[in-house]
Amino acid sequence: MSTKLDSFLLLRSLYQPIAVFEQLAKVDPSPASVIFRYSLWLMLLPPVFSLIGAANFGWRLGAAEPLQMTIDALLIVSVGYLIVLFFGLISTALISRWMASTYGASTSLGRHVALITIVGAPLAFASIAHLFPDVFVNTLVLIPTMIWSMYLLYKGIPIALETPPERGMLMASSLVGWLLVAAVSLLGISMGLWTLGFGPPLGV
Repeated sequence: MSTKLDSFLLLRSLYQPIAVFEQLAKVDPSPASVIFRYSLWLMLLPPVFSLIGAANFGWRLGAAEPLQMTIDALLIVSVGYLIVLFFGLISTALISRWMASTYGASTSLGRHVALITIVGAPLAFASIAHLFPDVFVNTLVLIPTMIWSMYLLYKGIPIALETPPERGMLMASSLVGWLLVAAVSLLGISMGLWTLGFGPPLGV
């Protein structure tokens, strides 16, 4: 079985997702090659866009004045953003692989990392909205994109991981449940730590 993926995998996943999933089903890539060739570059986009946007415009969260932070504080937030994205990718891929045996899917870790990377690609590209970090603008852009990513997850699991569609649907739903719990937990932990002083100072 081949271990090589298409160099334009991520771009093709936006307009030919079925073909990309079919290709993924025929390969067994190493997790490291997927991370350094595809995932890492995607994960850099949201923090970089966020840093540029917040430095130029401040965070607009509905208040009269935008929330301004120093460059040092923004760098800390951006690095934290990148770490959270990396942890999210690895943990979701590992949980997906752990679920695979239950749903009769492939247990190739490289395939799971590639699948989660492809599913997250629309969100990473749509994070260009962070260049103008207004909560309303970002909501308008990212909610439809999130729906598209969920479609890719439900469509991709049966094809890429070679499991029957009904099992793939159950597995995708389980992963969505994990992602929702993880997102809410992350928000709670972040707010708790920031309230306790573990975070850069805010200024308006």
